[in-house]
Amino acid sequence: MLDLTYDLPKPKVISGAKHDWELVIGMEVHAQVSSNAKLFSGASTRFGAEPNSNVAFVDAAMPGMLPVINEYCVEQAVRTGLGLKADINLRSAFDRKNYFYPDLPQGYQISQLYHPIVGEGEVLVELGDGTARMVRIERIHMEQDAGKSIHDMDPNMSFVDLNRTGVCLMEIVSRPDIRGPEEAAAYIVKLRQIMRYLGTCDGNMQNGNLRADVNVSICRPGQYEKYQETQDFSHLGTRCEIKNMNSMRFIQQAIDVEARRQIAIVEAGGSVDQETRLYDPDKGETRSMRSKEEAHDYRYFPDPDLLPLEIEQGWVDDIAAALPELPDAKKTRFIGDFGLTDYDASVLTTDVDTAAYFEAVAEGRDGKQAANWTINELFGRLKRDDDKDITESPVSPAQLGGIIDLIGKGDISGKIGKDLFEIIYTEGGDPADVVEARGMKQVTDTGAIEAAVDEVIAANPAQVEKAKENPKLAGWFVGQVMKVTGGKANPKAVNEIVAKKLNG
Repeated sequence: MLDLTYDLPKPKVISGAKHDWELVIGMEVHAQVSSNAKLFSGASTRFGAEPNSNVAFVDAAMPGMLPVINEYCVEQAVRTGLGLKADINLRSAFDRKNYFYPDLPQGYQISQLYHPIVGEGEVLVELGDGTARMVRIERIHMEQDAGKSIHDMDPNMSFVDLNRTGVCLMEIVSRPDIRGPEEAAAYIVKLRQIMRYLGTCDGNMQNGNLRADVNVSICRPGQYEKYQETQDFSHLGTRCEIKNMNSMRFIQQAIDVEARRQIAIVEAGGSVDQETRLYDPDKGETRSMRSKEEAHDYRYFPDPDLLPLEIEQGWVDDIAAALPELPDAKKTRFIGDFGLTDYDASVLTTDVDTAAYFEAVAEGRDGKQAANWTINELFGRLKRDDDKDITESPVSPAQLGGIIDLIGKGDISGKIGKDLFEIIYTEGGDPADVVEARGMKQVTDTGAIEAAVDEVIAANPAQVEKAKENPKLAGWFVGQVMKVTGGKANPKAVNEIVAKKLNG
């Protein structure tokens, strides 16, 4: 079972030139809501469209255009909050965050600073050492995404694509509960997994649908415990924000690099400036982007074009009642119902499609055997085949289950089952029909097996004498009999007959 440690996680310790230091990390994850339309317009959110083709008048900030809230985006935010065991605020409001940027046509972003739609929640993060931690969620608010500036199409000009402008984002803000690079990556993995189960965000980091701002600070051992007791941030070091991270590997690298940079500054007698930085993976360094703004720098004020958002508890309850089984609950059920190991259950609940595939294979069959064939044979083969996804598997759950059934009935051996799996993977077909058509059925006739054993023994008298002195050599005869029968003899029967003949 998992060893849950809620309050004082084991920190990542980095040795500086003078002292040991611990990391303190908080994350702001921007997750694009899975919705066909934008937050305040009916424009499409389809990825890969021609530049500036998914832009409504309100997205382009045309004069007189007023935003109209997309109810489905609100529902998706509520669903996410419920999935993270968070408080849902029945009354929330939108604010204007004012700043200039070329791909922000309005000159402000509509966000939720003062009254977010989702309050405090939690995420159970499983670590590589078999333990798990609870990371607290401070809030989730909805906001508009900005557009995209393109700088590599012309040496003298930059271009702006407004297709993303107005797309609904959920900003998921954690407490500074994360204590190391690996835990930060595990937190993102778990968040993405939950949202994929919920259907609220596809988690595609390559397309920018999930990205993170990582706040990193350092402190001396013991200071984090004081912060936990007092909730006084003065016990923690000055934080720097690493902006727009969209890779698990780069997130880990950036945290380590930034922590060592801060340690070097402090140990040299300097002080860390609070600022926003960018990570350069080619140079392995973070560099300053801008000084860190505070809320007052953005001149937040309530958006005058949008009334406060008021939702009913009954509506929230209906959403909660329709939530799917989430990863932690599914994993616990798989362990209990199918007798799986913690590791196997984790692998098989990685995403909704994988879990559904396994359940279809395991229905009415031995769960452990279904897990072994799904993980070892199918996943291994998919990985060798250009790392295909489970949804691209040429072997259906019914076909894989059919192979397992044939082994269970004794029609084929496990070895023949692997050969059959490869045939089904590459050529398709019904497993039982393939076995029949290709003469792959296991030989269970003891008379035929005994004849094969006699043939091998007669041909190898010297080996027989050695086997009588060393019973472990009986395995050699079993292998020879399997070779003679083309691997189709029942292994159990072969072992029994070989042992009887050599000891007789």
